[in-house]
Amino acid sequence: MNCPQPPGITCSPAGQQIPMQGRSGQSVASAKSAAACALRHGPTTLTRMTRSLTYRAAGFLLASALIVSCAVTGQTDADADARVHTPAGTAAALDHDDPAAVRTSGRLPAVPSPARPASPARPASPARPASPALPPSPARPARAIITRYRMADGSIITIARFAGTVRFALHTGSADPGYAPGLHAGPAIGPHDRRLLVAAFNGGFKLSAGAGGYEQEGHVLSPLRPGLASLVIYRSGAAAIGAWGRSVPQRGQRVYSVRQNLYLLVSGGRPTPAAADWTAWGATIGGAYVARSALGENSAGQLIYAGSMSAVPADLAAALVRAGATVGMQLDINPEWVQLAYARRPGGPLTVGVPGQFHPADQYLIGWTRDFITVLGAPVPAPVIPAIRLRVRP
Repeated sequence: MNCPQPPGITCSPAGQQIPMQGRSGQSVASAKSAAACALRHGPTTLTRMTRSLTYRAAGFLLASALIVSCAVTGQTDADADARVHTPAGTAAALDHDDPAAVRTSGRLPAVPSPARPASPARPASPARPASPALPPSPARPARAIITRYRMADGSIITIARFAGTVRFALHTGSADPGYAPGLHAGPAIGPHDRRLLVAAFNGGFKLSAGAGGYEQEGHVLSPLRPGLASLVIYRSGAAAIGAWGRSVPQRGQRVYSVRQNLYLLVSGGRPTPAAADWTAWGATIGGAYVARSALGENSAGQLIYAGSMSAVPADLAAALVRAGATVGMQLDINPEWVQLAYARRPGGPLTVGVPGQFHPADQYLIGWTRDFITVLGAPVPAPVIPAIRLRVRP
């Protein structure tokens, strides 16, 4: 049966009416004609038409959703482009298996590079135990280094160089310069200093000889004279040799004791011209070759004692220079007064230093009539053993 087909309506072979594009009036007429056609064809045709209209409505809704989705997706693409910063004219790779990769913008969308998979977190390394604090640098062992030189004239000069961490002290003799109130270092070495004693040696001329001044522990027993050779001991226990008021005392050092005796025997690492004239270095018993002693200082600040039972001043000066002294002064002379005692270690047994000297090694322990100088080692601190931490694993 054929039914009338108003304008804008097409009947499918199965009797389904498919609305065509047209004006709104035509759509209404199409609906009326479709209803009339359904009444003529019966229930089956009506059911098919209803199903067809349902499919068309669903298709219309799906198309609307796609349009909205494309608009939102276009905005998302713009945001993605702003984030990825894909260069203009460069096509980003597309995943053709992903339907969401298809865009309606008419261009290839910029797809950000896939994020790198997060690397597995490394297990936290066990905390390293704090290193134990390093102990303070131990004091250098104090010692007296003994050598002997045979000079060209046959004289034997004993050299004692005091190395390591040492300090010096000037002691008054029982007769010269004698006791003075307030002095601590007297004619004999006390028990405390004995435990640190490295060496002891004679001082200078008697004060009555007028060879220079004397100051001990801040007490001036005889006025100091400018330009004379001076052994200066500072409050720290360090010592230096030089011409008073010229090269000593050192700036910034607090003077504790000073022993002067004549003029410099060595200066600038060379014997002074006066060293060749033995008569300029004090009255002797027996001529030019008598017991003599001297004290020098090397460039490292170490003091060097020189002594002999038979020598001239030039021998002492040459021996000091050979031992490395840059400056030096003569000390006491004549057999009764030249003596040196030293120990292999601080507080150890004392040994006679100058072969043939008149007095024993322990003379300064018993007590002496003239001034003398002691060489003391620094107290040795107890060894610091770093604590050991034991870590017990559960």
